[in-house]
Amino acid sequence: MGKAQGAELVLGSVQLGLAYGAANKTGKPSRATALRMVERAVDAGIGQIDTARSYGDSENRLGDALRARHAVRTITKLSPLGELAPDAARDDVRAAVDASIAQSLAALQKDRLDCLLLHRAAHMSAFGGAVWERLIERLEDGTILALGVSVQSPEEALAALAEPDVRHIQMPFNILDWRWREAGVIDRIRAREHVTVHARSVFLQGLLAAGEPGMWPRVRGLDARAVAKALEGLARDFKRESVADLCVAYARGQDWIDGVVIGMETEEQLDANLRLFLRHPLPPADCAKIEAKVPRVPAQVLDPAQWPRIF
Repeated sequence: MGKAQGAELVLGSVQLGLAYGAANKTGKPSRATALRMVERAVDAGIGQIDTARSYGDSENRLGDALRARHAVRTITKLSPLGELAPDAARDDVRAAVDASIAQSLAALQKDRLDCLLLHRAAHMSAFGGAVWERLIERLEDGTILALGVSVQSPEEALAALAEPDVRHIQMPFNILDWRWREAGVIDRIRAREHVTVHARSVFLQGLLAAGEPGMWPRVRGLDARAVAKALEGLARDFKRESVADLCVAYARGQDWIDGVVIGMETEEQLDANLRLFLRHPLPPADCAKIEAKVPRVPAQVLDPAQWPRIF
């Protein structure tokens, strides 16, 4: 399924390796449950899975689940390289990059990585460019088939899109997120050929779909109840079965998004998300109407890294 039918569902696997997410009430699933979920997702037609070196034992679980599923494309992310000092020597940086790649290959039980993203966009230029330089070499020797960047902000996205070897961008995006449009990122994506874009956090760590305003971060300028009420009204106006359906249909209706990464920690969530992707995406005209009606929230709300630690 391509953009003509709406962005496809990409299985996010952070919850399979860690207890993750503001709305996560069940914690990390057992290994047996995680493997069963992956197998069921693939049987249902999901062809891409997102993971990372830092997602606990997610890569290992995927390696076991996908051992005989060679058609599934796995996108993983380089280690955050937190063990390196800011002034680490070039050889130490290169060795850390190679170690992360080797660990991902072993865990995923692969000879080559389908796609490797920088987990930290700053690593494109950090350490005198040594990280990106080494990744290009591993791309050229065939160990990595495609390179990309996981970005957090419009500034990071624009920098990544300026690099010709970036063929994949993963970015947070949801029905409330006005930042990318206003910063010109979406126009830049449309102008850049051969770049795959995956949107994550379409439920804003589960908050948009949870329907519980009390779970939202306490951020100045945010009226969580008003936002929740507005989203419920929009779901009714556009004849969607729920706010979750509205959020997915809106993201899938963006002509510049190829895939929507959604993580899940239970089989019930897997079933619910598979069902949402059977429904039609919103057409461009409806997306534009929603953008004109949706409440504008502070930028801090759109970046979980800026949320208060206790909320």
